[in-house]
Amino acid sequence: MHVLSLFLSAIFFFLFLTSTISIAPTTSQPPALRQIHHRDLSVDYYSKKCPQLENLVGSITSQRFKEVPISAPATIRLFFHDCFVEGCDGSILIETKKGSKKLAERDAYENKELREEGFESINKAKALVEYHCPSLVSCSDILAIAARDFIHLAGGPYYQVKKGRWDGKRSTATNVPPNIPRSNSTVDQLIKLFAFKGLTVEELVVLSGSHTIGFAHCKNFVGRLYNFKGTKRPDPTLDPRLLKELRMSCPFYGGSTGVVLPLDATTPFVFVNGYFTGLGSKMALLESDQAIFLDPRTKPIALEMARDKQRFLKAYGEAMDKMGSIGVKRGKKHGEIRTDCRVFL
Repeated sequence: MHVLSLFLSAIFFFLFLTSTISIAPTTSQPPALRQIHHRDLSVDYYSKKCPQLENLVGSITSQRFKEVPISAPATIRLFFHDCFVEGCDGSILIETKKGSKKLAERDAYENKELREEGFESINKAKALVEYHCPSLVSCSDILAIAARDFIHLAGGPYYQVKKGRWDGKRSTATNVPPNIPRSNSTVDQLIKLFAFKGLTVEELVVLSGSHTIGFAHCKNFVGRLYNFKGTKRPDPTLDPRLLKELRMSCPFYGGSTGVVLPLDATTPFVFVNGYFTGLGSKMALLESDQAIFLDPRTKPIALEMARDKQRFLKAYGEAMDKMGSIGVKRGKKHGEIRTDCRVFL
């Protein structure tokens, strides 16, 4: 079936789901936090302290994938939002204290639409791990394992997760805006942000392939449909037939704030390289995604990923492994091992 036909068929199925993507318009922000990668993580970190760890987490992720499949893109997105702000330290999981004016990361505007199913998956996994291995396993390690599990359950690569992260001791909403990509980010902005995190241009493109599963609210791309860059015209890079259908789902005025559409309608719950094929067919929902296919620095990489599924899956696993070492905390001076992922010790 033609990519457009698949996309249009999927639109109506997903109209009233909520999104795993929450990206605010570009505004002037303080500089992103430069992160370094920690080299001391190891696959067998818990081999003596909690040897059954991956089986425990796996029992939760497999159950959630069957019963609540949206948990997969939700948790993957959660891991990304965690690593890119304070580093992979579980700070995204902290809840704002009742009555506090200091908001935690998860309550930042950019994170408002992160799916509860992602948080629930981690909390359930943590509770089970705590029962068997009390006060030994960090929430940040559980999040890294769960994200890998969901990627694999959805058809993506299985890669070994290096462990040994400690949970961070702070979670501040104001640190989020400059560290999260936006729906209308330029390729220059994306390359700069990813470089601050120690990631290459190829890894930027490969990790964007996460959008092969998941959804976005209309507000994240409605500007492309009616007033692209202030022209009062639609984005010329958007397929005209798709534009017509998107306008039906996302009117300029009076539309439902709950309407979402799949980022890659051909495989919204299956982790393959369909996202990159969609870019070549002008099927990207987000301006930042389509920009990847238009820029000469990123287009060749996107084309390669579209041509070779196995190349993409291998590169994705390697990129996720590298991303998982960003800004890792180690030791009591910098971190802690939470017993409840939602609150500091």
